[in-house]
Amino acid sequence: MWVEGGTRHATSLRAAISTAEGKRRYVRRLFATIADRYDFITRFLSYGQDRRWKRRLVRLAGIRASDRVLDLACGTGDILFEALRYRPARAIGLDLTLRMIQLAHGRTSQLPASIGNRLGVISPVFLVGDMSALPLRPDDFDVVTTGYGLRNVPHLSVAIREIHRVLVPGGRLLSLDFNRPGNGAVRAVYLAYLTAVGSLLGLILHRDPDTYRYIPESIRNYPGADGVARLLEAEGFDDVRVISVLFGLMAIHVARKVSMLKPR
Repeated sequence: MWVEGGTRHATSLRAAISTAEGKRRYVRRLFATIADRYDFITRFLSYGQDRRWKRRLVRLAGIRASDRVLDLACGTGDILFEALRYRPARAIGLDLTLRMIQLAHGRTSQLPASIGNRLGVISPVFLVGDMSALPLRPDDFDVVTTGYGLRNVPHLSVAIREIHRVLVPGGRLLSLDFNRPGNGAVRAVYLAYLTAVGSLLGLILHRDPDTYRYIPESIRNYPGADGVARLLEAEGFDDVRVISVLFGLMAIHVARKVSMLKPR
């Protein structure tokens, strides 16, 4: 009976995110629901490695004092606060969920301790917004980062295009996300594991197994690290690198904007 119930839940969830508009609505509701549990879940599902991966992403960004940094799908601000250690000229975090922004903004009171009381570090700015329609000017950032952001947008190419638009020529994009293993057997085991763990966590924390079952379902429709790399190149990025994390189950993308998009 559990299997039948699990199948019905999976089918319902899959249908809910099968269209761009359906996924948009679902993601908005989901992250509003899990915001206060978000940090715990990311630590749990990454075996406590999440922050180490984010520190690595920021190191790869090579942030300089003159850089303007934008962190998309910023959540509670982990990546942006790490970026502040390098004293950028400007730092903005943007997330779709108001509660995430409230939690991130609340952490600014702890900022001096988190960066070792360094003098002259700017305060970050946090905005509520959609990374598929950024309320920001073109060519205005030197570095754009995102953790677990690209996998959750309704139209991946649109989000990449928006990132390209707000970056200066030569600007850098860095993204951390789940990968979609190319090996079918590995992918099946990986998704089954995430489904089982996600269902249990959803029941315990929210009384709804679909809450974190969304993660493996979103991976099923995700092009994977290599597919994202090809999309980045198609949308005007060069020097695209895929850095494998956790034996290839996660990935960091590093890319550079080289020119404006060609007319369509």
